[in-house]
Parts: sequence; C-alpha cells; structure tokens
Amino acid sequence: MALDDMDLKSDVAAELAWDAAVDPRKVGIAVKDGIVTLSGTLDSYAEKQAVARAVRKVRGVRGIALDLDVKVAAGHRRTDSEIAEAAAHALRWQVAVPDERVKVEVEDGWVRLTGEVDWGFQSHHAEDCVAHMLGVRGVTNTLLVKQQLDPGNIKVQIAAALARHARREARHLEVEVDGSVVALSGTVDSMAEREAALGTAKSTRGVSRVVDELRVAEPS
Repeated sequence: MALDDMDLKSDVAAELAWDAAVDPRKVGIAVKDGIVTLSGTLDSYAEKQAVARAVRKVRGVRGIALDLDVKVAAGHRRTDSEIAEAAAHALRWQVAVPDERVKVEVEDGWVRLTGEVDWGFQSHHAEDCVAHMLGVRGVTNTLLVKQQLDPGNIKVQIAAALARHARREARHLEVEVDGSVVALSGTVDSMAEREAALGTAKSTRGVSRVVDELRVAEPS
C-alpha cells in the first residue's frame, strides 16, 4: 500500500529525530504528493547536508525541496579571512586534491572553489573538505575538470559500475555522455537508490559533472 503524505511526513520526522547529526526542532516538514519540503534555520551547512541525507533514506520520498537557511551559531562564527585561510590549509592536507590549482574565495561565509583538477572525484572531495568547516554557510563548486576520456569509454565504465553495485537499477537507467558531462535518466525505487546511482557516476574517472534526470517511482 502506498504511503500517504501524512504517513510520509511522520516517517521523515522520525528519521530526523533518530539522526544524531540533526536537531529536528529546527526543521519544518511539509509533504505533497511525495515531495518533501524542509524549512527552518540551521546552525551550520554541515547540518543542512545531514538533514538532506537523512530524508533521502526514507522510503516513499520522491523529491526534496531544501528551503533551509544557515545562520552560523555564535560560537562557530568565523571571519571570511579565517574561513579562507582554514579552507586553504585543509585542502593542502588532502592527498586527493591538487591544492596548488584550487583557489578559495569566501564572502559572508559562503565558500567558492575555482580552478582546475584532473578528475571529477577530486572536485567532489575538495567540496566535501570545506563543507564541514566551522563558519561555512554554503559552498559553490566551480572547479573545472581538465582530463577528458573518450565519452564511449566513460559510458561503458559507468554502466559496468552500476551493474556491479546495483544490478536492478542498472537495467532501468540510461546513461548519456557529452564530453565529460554525464546525464542519468530512468526510474529508481527510492531517493537512496537515486543517490547511489549518482554517486557511482560522479566517482567515474573523466566525469566532471552529472546531470540528474532520474525519477523516483511512486510507492506501490
């Protein structure tokens, strides 16, 4: 039996209450036709990410709208100069990131990454590195991926990886490649499956960006 919106809202609320990284008192929940809208003000960008991850796990969620503001808690506030310096230092300690080619710009707590890396996974790793720092209100990742492999080879790699990781999803997904940009389309059963498929594509060598055209099926 399909979950109705009231049941789904209850499940989302329970998942947020269960997740230790989230303060559910700060998050408002509205659900319509399986689309969950989250509202409120949080203390950190890391908590905003944690809220989104938690909701993606809930069966029946077909989409998420993050109407969440980040107002950094008083004890976690940092100046833009402090954030920029700390972010640059943190990137230097990441073996997967060519920090000499990544530049950090910070305005009002919002971090912007610019520059060029060799692989898509390096771009994602750099973003994740700064997203959990004190004082950060958000991250804009504009890193370019330098190296491009043959598009046909990228498509074969992704299809093979999807088959290894989740055979059912692989049978229902379409993979299109334009240069280093990959578009995934098709239908999956849950937000968790959607994230797994996107993660597989993002971690493939030669991929700079993944376009999400996946649809989450209505629960039956």
